[in-house]
Amino acid sequence: MKTAAIYIRVSTDSQAEEGYSIEAQKEQLSAYCVSKGIKQYEFYIDGGWSGSNIERPQMQRLIEDISADKISHVIVYKLDRLSRSQKDTLYLIEDVFNPHGVDFVSLNESMDTSTPMGRLMLGILSAFAQLERENIRLRTRMGMKERVKSGLWMGGGRVPFGYDYDKEHGVLVPNRDAEKVRQIYKLYIQGKAPQEIANLLGLKYDRLVYQILMRKSNYGVIEYNGEEYQGRHEPIISKELYDVAMRCMLERKFVRANTSEHLLTGLLHCGKCGAKMRYQKWGNKGCKLVCYSQQKSKLYLVKDPDCDQERVWADEVETAVIRSVFEFANNYKPSETESLAPDDTVALLYEQQRTLNKKIKKLYNIYASEEDNEILLETIDELKKKLGQINEQIDLNTKDDSILARKRERAELLMTVNELWDTMDAGQRKHIIRKLVNKVVITDSHVHIDFSL
Repeated sequence: MKTAAIYIRVSTDSQAEEGYSIEAQKEQLSAYCVSKGIKQYEFYIDGGWSGSNIERPQMQRLIEDISADKISHVIVYKLDRLSRSQKDTLYLIEDVFNPHGVDFVSLNESMDTSTPMGRLMLGILSAFAQLERENIRLRTRMGMKERVKSGLWMGGGRVPFGYDYDKEHGVLVPNRDAEKVRQIYKLYIQGKAPQEIANLLGLKYDRLVYQILMRKSNYGVIEYNGEEYQGRHEPIISKELYDVAMRCMLERKFVRANTSEHLLTGLLHCGKCGAKMRYQKWGNKGCKLVCYSQQKSKLYLVKDPDCDQERVWADEVETAVIRSVFEFANNYKPSETESLAPDDTVALLYEQQRTLNKKIKKLYNIYASEEDNEILLETIDELKKKLGQINEQIDLNTKDDSILARKRERAELLMTVNELWDTMDAGQRKHIIRKLVNKVVITDSHVHIDFSL
């Protein structure tokens, strides 16, 4: 059976003289328990302790007993007996009492969280607590922005590779990995692949190489919320070297996008372990599709080192995917929302919105020139209701517009893919497949296609 906890605190002799003595509180609080039919209660008394924090012996014992689910109520004479800190009071109520179903009673404030009015007061206190937390976050963000503007590092969190964080001075300091950062830029500009660089320098995976290459903090700039600020820290590389690396990255992306002849790159998944699959040259006969779990070049892509996925011929899978796309297109019937006719709905709604605004403005002008005209007011109210409905329709249509546009684009592709496929080049075919297919799952020789419609 749970016990009601009577918490009593007196910090000074003067408080005892003012009626807050331990005996006075015990008398009134025990009388309250009797009046409410609470027969089992225990005293928790902190005599001579300040209410500025909750580091008090009996308060800590109370928190422990609540955590052990021994307490049904916490009863105090006055709210400030619990704590003089609003933050601590709300912490005790929200994070200690409420999670363990403990009702809180304060005699002086007539607060009892077991009653509707008490819960209302608690809700008000919680709202103030939330407001304070939001204000703290806002002040923290503002302080962080001012800190970054002055060139100091954000502090805490993840420190960029190649740097340590000097807490005393608030700046980044190059460490022994800074030379690796310089080597990454040098090797990448020389034409080395990110995975090859990662292997040479003992990094875990190629994505880390990309991340390091793109960090502007390497040449002395701090990025914060989309803005750039000149940092006080020592750069590892020059801005010119960074720009050269970024140009190389763009050129390589362009080359990869225009030279890869493989139709299903990026869409292939192993049906046995869930890892991605890749094209692999297989002698003079073509390419096979291989599960990355069976490859050791990119360990972070391995899902199951013991995966026994069969290696299948890529051209057979591509043929199966193309055939399925054609079959899907032949059986496809667009819905009304995917109609290819131009959609003038939003334009018409905006026109109605302008017309109603003009009418309402005109009626207000007429009303202002007359002493009293209830009919005009009723008409204005009706027009404003219509305007509100139109505004809601505009919001809904605008929100769905991008989704609808994508659906219509896919519908148009499905209706024309059979006719145009033979006239398309490799790049156009890859574009079509990526618009229509989310992924291709291969389980041994079985091919499952997940369409994007």
